[in-house]
Amino acid sequence: MFLDEAVVSFTSGKGGAGAATFHREKHVPRGGPNGADGGRGGDVILVADRSKRTLYDFRFHREFNAPNGGDASGNKTGRDGGDIEIHVPVGTIVFNDETGEPLIDLATDGMRYVICKGGRGGFGNLHYTSSVRQAPTIAQRGAPPQTIQARLELKLLADVGLIGLPNAGKSTIIAGISAAKPKIADYPFTTIVPNLGVVSYADGSFVVADMPGLIEGAAEGRGLGHQFLKHIERCAVLVHIVDSYPLDETDPVDNFVLIEEELKQYSEAIWKRPRIVAINKVDIYGGSGAPEIAVLRTRLEAKLAETYADIPPILAVSGASGENLEPLVAEMWNRLQIAQSDPVIPLVIPALPRAEDSNWDVEVEDGTYFVVGSRLERLVAMTNLKNEESLRYLHRQLVKIGVIDKLRESGIQEGDTVQIGDFAFDFVDDW
Repeated sequence: MFLDEAVVSFTSGKGGAGAATFHREKHVPRGGPNGADGGRGGDVILVADRSKRTLYDFRFHREFNAPNGGDASGNKTGRDGGDIEIHVPVGTIVFNDETGEPLIDLATDGMRYVICKGGRGGFGNLHYTSSVRQAPTIAQRGAPPQTIQARLELKLLADVGLIGLPNAGKSTIIAGISAAKPKIADYPFTTIVPNLGVVSYADGSFVVADMPGLIEGAAEGRGLGHQFLKHIERCAVLVHIVDSYPLDETDPVDNFVLIEEELKQYSEAIWKRPRIVAINKVDIYGGSGAPEIAVLRTRLEAKLAETYADIPPILAVSGASGENLEPLVAEMWNRLQIAQSDPVIPLVIPALPRAEDSNWDVEVEDGTYFVVGSRLERLVAMTNLKNEESLRYLHRQLVKIGVIDKLRESGIQEGDTVQIGDFAFDFVDDW
């Protein structure tokens, strides 16, 4: 089954807790703090893999969780959680499903992206030793994990895209020029998913995509075509297949104009791509030299001259008999070389964690003062709230950052409720 969109939840591992322990050894009566750090949580990494063709793997598996880091034990550091790698097809674009923000375009085989960074392990009490705090009982909890609900959207990577009305013969042509085995029948909408075929020519090869047929209104969402129009966005060359003998007896030139208009409405940039026009099913008239085909070619040339200063090549072919398929492949190759003579090198975003948001603010709602900001929420989440010394250390940190002053400026009074993340407490002005 071809699946080109999926919504998936990714969660990294949380960090392990640090230890608050002290050195104990015979004949060492005053051993100092030796609490080790917790282990790092595992990352969630997306990997572009050319062996993957669709997003079908995510149809039933929609949640991925990396292992948590291990807690420290005495002076033994906690074990790091292992990273997990999730392979997706080359051409997958990742969006934040909640905001719609694009995160990464995995357009190159082997490209990696850390979509969720594992939580840092908490510090043990060894980190909090100072000249005035020689026996601290403070130890951090591990940093919380990152969770993101992502929308994965696959846009096929093909060099040449075949477009046209349903039943124009696109599948027959791609079967004739490549090893692809698409379903072929004599009724419209036989092709309901894109087909890819690798075409060999000269000393090279290129990929051709057979797109499901477009109909009038496709740019507004009608028919199957709109769902798959996005797959031609990466095609450098388009081949418009014109049915010379439509089943509904419509005019082939009118059908050609209809599809061109739909393509232009969807994206003018795509509509301006290099074009080849292939008049198909010429075998019905006895071959490409038939008078009916000559008349149709003349009419198409006149219509193309209204739009293009340089009229695209028009070839008369037959996917069924194979007539002129070799010249069609040669023209695809030539047009592709021109289109790719100045290729755009895709920007490869390094697999680095997204920058943490250091901004924070105070919001008041129904008498409760909410301190919002990922930096402060993480600071509270990593504090052992059952340890009084840890609470006092947290208070000093909040004073240093400016949170307490901001609360006073916001009009907070003694005993009012303050909430940071999941932690709520009564405000004490002098603690």
